[in-house]
Amino acid sequence: MKKILIASFILIIAVSTSKAQDLSFSQFYETPLLRNPALAGVFDGDIRVVGAFRNQWQSITTPFQTGAASIEYKIPFNQYGDWLTLGLQTTHDVAGDIKLKRTQLLPVLNFHKSLSADEDNYLSIAFMAGPVSSQFDPTQLKLNDQFVGGSYNPNAPSQVFERTGYNYWDASTGISYSSSYGEDIKYYVGVGMFHFNKPKVAFFTSNSDVTLQPKYVVNGGLTIHTTEVNRVVMYADYFTQGGNKQFLAGAMYGTDIAEHLEDERKMSIYLGAFYRMNDAIVPMVKMDMYKLGIGLSYDVTVNKLKTASQMRGGFELTMSYKANLTRRSAYSNAVRCVGGF
Repeated sequence: MKKILIASFILIIAVSTSKAQDLSFSQFYETPLLRNPALAGVFDGDIRVVGAFRNQWQSITTPFQTGAASIEYKIPFNQYGDWLTLGLQTTHDVAGDIKLKRTQLLPVLNFHKSLSADEDNYLSIAFMAGPVSSQFDPTQLKLNDQFVGGSYNPNAPSQVFERTGYNYWDASTGISYSSSYGEDIKYYVGVGMFHFNKPKVAFFTSNSDVTLQPKYVVNGGLTIHTTEVNRVVMYADYFTQGGNKQFLAGAMYGTDIAEHLEDERKMSIYLGAFYRMNDAIVPMVKMDMYKLGIGLSYDVTVNKLKTASQMRGGFELTMSYKANLTRRSAYSNAVRCVGGF
């Protein structure tokens, strides 16, 4: 009986604590704005659109589903090689039986300062802020005082909630440095701070002092071309938030399967694996087809839930589109692409 005191109610308590943890994707490298606002625009091309969907824990409970979409648009800022990136990040996740939801709408502005006249060295400084909304469905709760004589009675008096949703404004910032070493190596490093305004996040007005603690992040990315058509790509993220810490890292090996075509018509395939510390091993595959990229990964759980979940975590699907614009300003040729990942 008590196991139906469901994990759903625990979710409400978890979200209302100062150690609440942000959502994240196993293919974290495909959602750069969720890693660090200063990674907006750090790619080859002028525009990038990304979508991601994650379905998790289906084997042990109602699936946790998370979706995200983003767009980045780079604009030449001046004749000195500086860039400006305008972007938008949206997310929507639904967790457990009570359908605990959170929706974010976060515009981002990133300025890329060229540090060298003849090399691709950029320092990027970004700011991201927007509204967030969270709700849950109280009709799906099954609480201890609703069990009368050993049977569940949905009409029995139970907990009364002051509210089933709340809204707040969230703000984040970051800085990154992107560069290259010769013609075969490109890399970036970055640091960021999410929720620096410490928004209040509580379903109970009596807990109005409960805030979302700042999250501090360190990011890295590296591409090494081993031949003209082969490359190794590595990514890593580390963050700390409240009492939570997480490290994600891994590598992919990519090869061009249509190497004789011009760059904008190139097709590539990537195979790799990532590790989320004390949580999951994540094999993945990605296919780049011209301007479109499709990635698929699966979490193999290695944490304390591995017995209950039979090491099954969840599928994740990502899609991205990158393109170069044909019309730019008169000095666009003097402005180089930021990054190359």
